[in-house]
Amino acid sequence: MLNPNLEDIQLTKDDYERYSRHLILPEVGVEGQKRLKAASVLCIGTGGLGSPLLLYLAAAGIGRIGIVDFDVVDTSNLQRQVIHGTSWVGKPKIESAKNRIHEINPYCQVDLYETRLSSENALDIIRPYDIVVDGTDNFPTRYLVNDACVLLDKPNVYGSIFRFEGQATVFNYEGGPNYRDLYPEPPPPGLVPSCAEGGVLGILPGIIGVIQATETVKIVLGNGNTLSGRLLLYNALDMKFRELKLRPNPIRPVIEKLIDYEQFCGIPQAKAAEAQKMQEIQEMTVTQLKELLDSGAKDFVLLDVRNPNEYEIAKIPGSVLVPLPDIENGNGVAKVKEILNGHRLIAHCKLGGRSAKALAILKESGIVGTNVKGGITAWSREIDPSVPEY
Repeated sequence: MLNPNLEDIQLTKDDYERYSRHLILPEVGVEGQKRLKAASVLCIGTGGLGSPLLLYLAAAGIGRIGIVDFDVVDTSNLQRQVIHGTSWVGKPKIESAKNRIHEINPYCQVDLYETRLSSENALDIIRPYDIVVDGTDNFPTRYLVNDACVLLDKPNVYGSIFRFEGQATVFNYEGGPNYRDLYPEPPPPGLVPSCAEGGVLGILPGIIGVIQATETVKIVLGNGNTLSGRLLLYNALDMKFRELKLRPNPIRPVIEKLIDYEQFCGIPQAKAAEAQKMQEIQEMTVTQLKELLDSGAKDFVLLDVRNPNEYEIAKIPGSVLVPLPDIENGNGVAKVKEILNGHRLIAHCKLGGRSAKALAILKESGIVGTNVKGGITAWSREIDPSVPEY
């Protein structure tokens, strides 16, 4: 529970009107609303999770909100990142978020940090705030946020989402567990697909983000049972919540300083290995592919390794679908051999990564091919804008 000095915090006439539904709750009341007004919360990210939690924290009357983000609004964000609007596409997310927050609550102080959170700046950025809310989508930043919160003794309100599933908890609060108790070691790079690769139900981050906002408000008020020591799991397809108990690991390493989290998560090593693989795989541009298709050549097969639902969205004319998962489990290798029938192989996916992986697997079976750099996204942008970009 936070213990702010409320002597200098006064509610204005507008506050009494604005927060009247809070004030009549015995669990909030005047003192609780003063606590909210005195509180400061730092949100890492203004994406799917950051959008709803920022909206509701501002509406609840949190007096000071900090936002860390360095990205710009993209059209593909709007399906789930509800704090942003079409008119903000191409502009900084933090400016968009601040604008929307002040539409809801013009009295909220909003601090902007248009930067990537790093080991060099995390402690300085986090230190002034009472609570940190993690709305990030990658493992290096999650470990960084966790360790900084441990070093500064700040509650870390955590959430994550993927496809139709989400989870939420509160780390580093009143002696409870932290992120390293849930995930002592990061998964191998590339094992967990991003939302851009795996997709996400647009409503899902709304649910998880609102849970994070709820936990934040409860910590400020000092009321209710938080999710500290409990991991809440949500499945949107089944509309089911489950709960797992979390406990501090008595033999976990002591966090003494911030480290290189990219290195800790194996990102540079994975990139080096990927670069080595790519050096061994021949590439061609979408312009070269277009020239080849226009030439009428019949001595090649254009292989699409995306998922069937992606193939339905957009396809390059003449391509043949064999999804990467089929190639990975071995079933697709025989199919590719049958399709090739002595022809040369050209492969593509959305951006080029999955097709390179497919070619590396096929090479082990004696099938050598060429990768289309940039995939169908590059085709849409450089060759045929009528092909939907997703």
